[in-house]
Amino acid sequence: MHPLDPGEPTTIGPYRLLGRLGSGGMGRVYLGRSSGGRTVAVKVVHPHFALDEEFRARFRREVDAARRVGGDWTAPVLDADPEAPVPWVATGYAAGPSLADAVRDLSPLPTHSVRVLVAGLAEALTHVHGLGLVHRDIKPSNVMLTMDGPRLIDFGIARATDGTASLTSTGVSVGSPGYMSPEQILGRGVAGSADVFSLGAVLVYAATGSAPFPGDSSASLLYKVVHEEPELGALAGELRGLALECLSKEAGERPKPEEIARRLAPTGADGLVAAGWLPGPLVERVSRSAVRLLDLETHGAGAHGSGAGAAEQPSGPLPFGSSMVGGATSGQAPVRDAPRSSGSFGPPDPSYAPVPSSPPPAYVPTQTSAPSSAPPGRMTVSVAATSTPGGPDGRGRKVSCTLVLGVAGALAAVTVGSVFVFGLLPGNSDNPSDAGHPPAASEQPPAGAAGKVPASYRGTWEGQASAANGAVPMGKFRLKVEQGKIGERFAVMTQTDQLGGKCAVDLALKSVSEKEIVARGKGQADSGAQCTKNTHTVRLRPQGEALQYLSQNAESGNPEATMTRLN
Repeated sequence: MHPLDPGEPTTIGPYRLLGRLGSGGMGRVYLGRSSGGRTVAVKVVHPHFALDEEFRARFRREVDAARRVGGDWTAPVLDADPEAPVPWVATGYAAGPSLADAVRDLSPLPTHSVRVLVAGLAEALTHVHGLGLVHRDIKPSNVMLTMDGPRLIDFGIARATDGTASLTSTGVSVGSPGYMSPEQILGRGVAGSADVFSLGAVLVYAATGSAPFPGDSSASLLYKVVHEEPELGALAGELRGLALECLSKEAGERPKPEEIARRLAPTGADGLVAAGWLPGPLVERVSRSAVRLLDLETHGAGAHGSGAGAAEQPSGPLPFGSSMVGGATSGQAPVRDAPRSSGSFGPPDPSYAPVPSSPPPAYVPTQTSAPSSAPPGRMTVSVAATSTPGGPDGRGRKVSCTLVLGVAGALAAVTVGSVFVFGLLPGNSDNPSDAGHPPAASEQPPAGAAGKVPASYRGTWEGQASAANGAVPMGKFRLKVEQGKIGERFAVMTQTDQLGGKCAVDLALKSVSEKEIVARGKGQADSGAQCTKNTHTVRLRPQGEALQYLSQNAESGNPEATMTRLN
């Protein structure tokens, strides 16, 4: 677990945050505490997903499905606000490492532990399938190991078995390569038997430390699942036979979850757990984590630690982020990319287009935006939002202009990468004349210009930025200006949003005077996926003791900042 960074929220809804458990392509997961003292995992999606109506509908369905589960051997959904400007969900905190972490850091589980693990998960699936749901993403990182037994988490892509709610686009398979069933990969109907296949793969991993379909690429993994037999290593006896049955290519030949549970734990998994089911090293690890958790309670938010929990993955996919086959990476949600930030979120979606103004959403966001040097701040996101139905294709608009503007205030504490849908806003076309900062008559160096950066510009500058004419906060801009010649890089601007995302822009000198520098901005290639990498014009203008940064980057909402000198 990581301490909260400056600018990160310290509360989300009614929960006080103690630290950050993980982050990924879909958002961040925090360790939280309710007012009654219950420990929870609070999952917050990236704001650009929240501006996609299709995502909002899917997230709402996912929360509803997860609320229905709430049985043994799962992490229950305790609270959620899918209608908030930045949707979030709070689940029960599983005090233990994931199976993936435990096997990677220690060793495969002994046979007795594997039996209890699989029996508990089979009982969980019996309950889930009895509700008409299919989990669809069972894998080692979604299985938590606690003193009270295994916990199946992440119902983020669970769907009803009747198939009435499509969660993916045509031709896109959702799941994790190497653990998906053949029918998932081939795009056929998915039923509870798909979860049984994944359970068999988890069994093999837990017992041997290796997946049954190893490979170094998604394409290789998918091919092996469909066409090759599993590699079971030293797995022997009853567990080997059960794994082969679960990993049958034919869905109808796999055993039912209730049959698996009965074979492994005839009297129920509870009794086996109560007798002690984890090996000594894991018991020690979970115990140490519990002590650190108590220390967090004593000393408050932001304490360091390596605690385990519902998302002990500080640098991997989020527990609620599924893998997506078809171009996205693990941890990303199966939704189309939204227009991107000052840096950006993937290629702009051509289906996004300006839409006329409509009545503002029926909510009043409440938040406190702290300066960049301040400690983590409060984020209140338990408010309602509205979407605009209709549209020529009958699916509804992705997002309305007024929604972007109305949400802006609530995003002050959670703006990711800076800005997301600014091509939608009036005055944000690719035409420089619409950008809000008209270009000079010529951007070529004026006759006789020396091409050197005056001392009044040189140094390090910093300030809070905004975009879309101040409607959307962009986090902190830090600009380092050095001496340079026309055509050469002379400055670097680094943006840090309130969730810790960073984007960097190189500035090459185009023209210079005491009143204004005109530069060519270009996003650094190694910046995060949320960052724009396009070429755009940047203007630097002195304003007394401050320096104004004006960016003509329509993809990022034409961000600007007034910065003060640090040195």
